[in-house]
Amino acid sequence: MKKATQRATPEVVCFGMITPVAILVVDQLPEHNTGALIKGVSEFVFDDAAIVAGLLRRWDVQSGLIGTAVGNDSRGRSVVRQLKAMGVLGKVRLSKDISTPLEVDISDRTGARTYFWQREPHVLDTLDTADLSLLQGARLLYVDWYDGDHILRAMDEAIRLGIPVFLNLEHGHQDQDILARYVHRATICQAVTDAAQRQECDPLCVAQQLLEAGAKTALVTLAGEGCLAAQGKETLRAYAPQVEVVDGCGAGATFSTGFIYGCLQGWNLEQSVRFAIAAASLKVMCAGLNVAPVAQVKQLASQIKCSNK
Repeated sequence: MKKATQRATPEVVCFGMITPVAILVVDQLPEHNTGALIKGVSEFVFDDAAIVAGLLRRWDVQSGLIGTAVGNDSRGRSVVRQLKAMGVLGKVRLSKDISTPLEVDISDRTGARTYFWQREPHVLDTLDTADLSLLQGARLLYVDWYDGDHILRAMDEAIRLGIPVFLNLEHGHQDQDILARYVHRATICQAVTDAAQRQECDPLCVAQQLLEAGAKTALVTLAGEGCLAAQGKETLRAYAPQVEVVDGCGAGATFSTGFIYGCLQGWNLEQSVRFAIAAASLKVMCAGLNVAPVAQVKQLASQIKCSNK
């Protein structure tokens, strides 16, 4: 792999919760009070903000991470070392007053993931004292809705600086208060149709909701079915290729990373969507949070079927 180059100012700043994760891959979840053989184990720095920052570095994009404090314990110090090794800019604060949270994700071959996470309010509260100066000179800010109102300060600072905001809203559009408070601050908004991704809502209606709430670009991901994207008067339906799923954990964040990469390259909506779907498709074919090289992603992207609606 080409050695990533460092840039004094990150092109993309990711803001959110920081937690180490253990990803366990199984063929299928066991019945209650029984077990299952683990086919693979990988460890990484989560949540989605940290995933996006880490994956962008692998594509030679300088990223930065503004996150929660972690505990001054073995897990917290390991997080600091991992982010430094990846080349992600930003200072991770160590605190003796908290314990570093942990997330455990179980991925099965259906593409589903079952997760167990710690999200203690006093840890999330440390986002409110995080230094936002890393945003100076950035080209984009990434945030997640599930970090709650803690993201508003960063979004408003990005707006003040004229920096586009990428909001991962997931199924947050189902809450009208969240829709009203968050989406008008976003330039790009990524959502799913429903919490379990059963496509219980019409993706076109979801996209229209996001645009009417103030987003400039709406991305509605449909798991293995691809995505629907809308921007201005353009509406695009893109279809994911059929692949053998090994581990679906992180697919949504990989899609986000792919779309962000396309935006940084100045690509149009279709080019960026194709690249994002290809990146996510290649990700689910292997365990862990590995990202395919750009050339390989481009090759698959060229084969993805798209249609205008």
